[in-house]
Amino acid sequence: MNPNSKTDEASRGSEEASSNNNTTPTIPKGHTSICPAASPNSSRDIMKRAAARGLIEKYFYQLLDGCGNPTCDNEYCASSGEARNLTPNEAAAEAIKLFYKDARLCDIQPPKVARTEANSHGPSEGSTCTCNGNATDESSDDEKKIESMSASTSGNKESKEKDKPDTSQNISLQSDHKSLSHDNGALLTEERMYELCQECIDNKRPEPLIRALGEVFIDPIILSKCFRSKTNVEQSVDTRQKDKESKAMCSRDPDKDVDSVSGPGLDIASCQRAFKCLAKVPSDYYSSALVTALTTLGKNVAMQLRFIRFYGMTLEDLLNCIIIAFEIPDLGCSDYLEVALPALCDAVDNLPIEGQAKLARIWAQHCKETLRTVLDNLQQLITLRVMSTSYSVGYLVQDDESVTMATKLMKVIYYANMLAGVMEPNTLREEPVVIPNHDPLGDALDHLYPPLKNSKQSQPEDPLAIELDINVLDARKPLIPFEDFYNEPLSDTIEMDIDLANCKTDVILVRKFSFLRYPFILTPATKSLGLYYENRIRMYSERRVSLLHAVVGAAPAAPYLRLRVRRSHLIDDALVELEMIAMESASDLKKQLVVEFEGEQGVDEGGVSKEFFQLIVEEIFNPDYGMFTQQPDSHTVWFNPTSFETEAQFTLIGIVLGLAIYNNIILPVNFPMVVYRKLMGKKGSFEDLADWNMTLYNGLKDLLQYEGDDVEEAYCQTFRICYQDVFGNNIFHELKPDGDSIFVTKENKEEFVNMYADFLLNSSVDSQFRAFRRGFVMVTGESQLAALFRPEEVETLVCGSKNFDFNELEKSTDYDGGYTSSSETIKDFWSIVHSLSLEDKRKLLQFTTGSDRVPVGGLSHLKLVIARNGPDSDRLPTAHTCFNVLLLPEYENKEKLQDRLLKAISYSKGFGML
Repeated sequence: MNPNSKTDEASRGSEEASSNNNTTPTIPKGHTSICPAASPNSSRDIMKRAAARGLIEKYFYQLLDGCGNPTCDNEYCASSGEARNLTPNEAAAEAIKLFYKDARLCDIQPPKVARTEANSHGPSEGSTCTCNGNATDESSDDEKKIESMSASTSGNKESKEKDKPDTSQNISLQSDHKSLSHDNGALLTEERMYELCQECIDNKRPEPLIRALGEVFIDPIILSKCFRSKTNVEQSVDTRQKDKESKAMCSRDPDKDVDSVSGPGLDIASCQRAFKCLAKVPSDYYSSALVTALTTLGKNVAMQLRFIRFYGMTLEDLLNCIIIAFEIPDLGCSDYLEVALPALCDAVDNLPIEGQAKLARIWAQHCKETLRTVLDNLQQLITLRVMSTSYSVGYLVQDDESVTMATKLMKVIYYANMLAGVMEPNTLREEPVVIPNHDPLGDALDHLYPPLKNSKQSQPEDPLAIELDINVLDARKPLIPFEDFYNEPLSDTIEMDIDLANCKTDVILVRKFSFLRYPFILTPATKSLGLYYENRIRMYSERRVSLLHAVVGAAPAAPYLRLRVRRSHLIDDALVELEMIAMESASDLKKQLVVEFEGEQGVDEGGVSKEFFQLIVEEIFNPDYGMFTQQPDSHTVWFNPTSFETEAQFTLIGIVLGLAIYNNIILPVNFPMVVYRKLMGKKGSFEDLADWNMTLYNGLKDLLQYEGDDVEEAYCQTFRICYQDVFGNNIFHELKPDGDSIFVTKENKEEFVNMYADFLLNSSVDSQFRAFRRGFVMVTGESQLAALFRPEEVETLVCGSKNFDFNELEKSTDYDGGYTSSSETIKDFWSIVHSLSLEDKRKLLQFTTGSDRVPVGGLSHLKLVIARNGPDSDRLPTAHTCFNVLLLPEYENKEKLQDRLLKAISYSKGFGML
């Protein structure tokens, strides 16, 4: 079939697809949409787009519901029995593929009913509408009447619009509200919304509701005056009486009422109850008109914000408009995501910093349920655009304003989400580390290599974060998990090298959008790629500087950071060399690392360095070495407060950890989370004891929760504590002067707990940790590590993922030398691998890649290559760990393959010429 025939067929059915006015199913974050993007501007392209959307919807419902024909033979129809069971998200993605394949459509189409939790179990007894706004009246005649009524209403609206000026272009900002003679010109209140919704449901007459919503939401001057709070006592009593009358319909919970108001008289609680009533009305009645009104509202508010001094509206009035607009229940239609939501995002983007900060505070305090809804809608919008738009060199995702403006609004949601959760005081900060620059030619070379000068500047703090006085380190428990802000389709689409270049551009006039300035939306794997590029650029820059030093005679050429060590004296050799380098020039630590094992022939292209870090970590963090202790409950390692090692030794350990991150190497360390929080600059607090020592944490928590007045007698605890050193000896410490005579009481128990936690996590190991952090910052201080990653993500960056899914590794593996995925030896290999224990799987990773850790993002990001290494023989498999290549002979049977493979991975230390 001609590719254009699909569009022709779609055009013939466009009228039917548009007249049905069916809503598309809700698309969760990170999944595809069933609607293509809206890029053309001509009417013909718009018609084709609408027709294509109608066809994709048909594919979607055919995959999900089938055509109803029990003898159907269409493999793409659920009724045939050949199509696999799909979730709505999978069906949405598959529908787009079938559209481009011009796949077969059944003659009989399934009914188009959007799926939600509300109606998946059928309508409740006696109900006339559902919360998602789709009619569930059992009478098909009534449904036809509603559809015809909606069509006639839409037709009347179009005819009237011809006689009226285009409000989307000609913004009427000085409307005379008294000239509105009909009742629908009145302002919206909770009571009036109840009356309009009740009339619509009872009489199935949506015209008054549509007219009222359209006229109010199209003009920010009118909308800003809606849902005003009533200040006098009589009006408040009257409102409470009305609330009782509408309780049955709105299902309002009086215990959840919000009494406080925001802005100049906006009653958010009343607004929320009003829109709960609106959610009971079928959205087909009003969604189209409301989307048009919201689109115009977004443009009007954006225009007002650009010229706020000329039109006389205050910032608070415009904030009220934005708050009310986002309280509207989910319309459940693609037009809202494609048209109205981007316009509202543009309006928020035009808010000044103080306006965005106030919006975040209002949402955090009064609109916690709204945060989740707005976040989900923004994720759907971004996913829809990314999955349905073909980006190229001339049009990147950073150029897509719908995506970028949604990301900017998501930043406001991100900060509001932290404010709405559990926040700790911003006073618990580690002292900043200052590393002097020992480079004698540093300033002289800055004008020759501007990128070097820029790389020395850390990423500036976000102005909105400064205005809110908020830091992600203080967010102990956000309202919505941080992981819900990730958007995987977007993260997979971004060209990170280009995005990093945009991020490094400091010229305001030519500054381009960069997602690295909004790291909350990127997955850790994508951000680690950006950090990898940045570190590589720094390595190349240091290499050029070293060559320049050699040219002018300032120093011999040393383009690499070379470490020559002996296996028998690994710690001594490594730490001595690193100490000399750190004392002479700390900037040399940012050169590319090259490790040589004395007496071995391995050339370091990455694999030798991996084993070096693996071995040095095993020795340093061994409790027998004395620098770190192991917590008995959590099996994590902690700084030994009574260590005999000098601070310089802990500094060198910090350098090792920083070098591992800088050189993109994963380490087998097991720090508690508080270490990463402290590395990022946040001191440890009571809650950090949970993963440091759960037994102690539970005991102190019981003390805090004890409500009795006899705390002194029940616990017999003073401000003198006891802990053990590495040899098991008891050590006593007084938290206060003369603490042994001060008992813990009901009044001072919280002080005791905080002082106890501060001593264990901060004071007792202050000198050791300060030296450790200094070494870490020597290597990572100039990177964007702290700006891009939260402490939980830094742990993943250091230790790798904890998900050992070898099915992902099998899917991502490539083959060479004659092997394919269907080769018998390869089938036997994966059968053996999947049957291995976790310990043997770690050994296999160590053998093939040089590290037994899973990279950030999972094993799907580990590009393993299995190459044929000759016919059957008695040789063991070998590997090039620098390139993740496994050389596997074509053994004659599975038993021999298993025997040779297990021997190879069990005795795999050392490097020789292969």
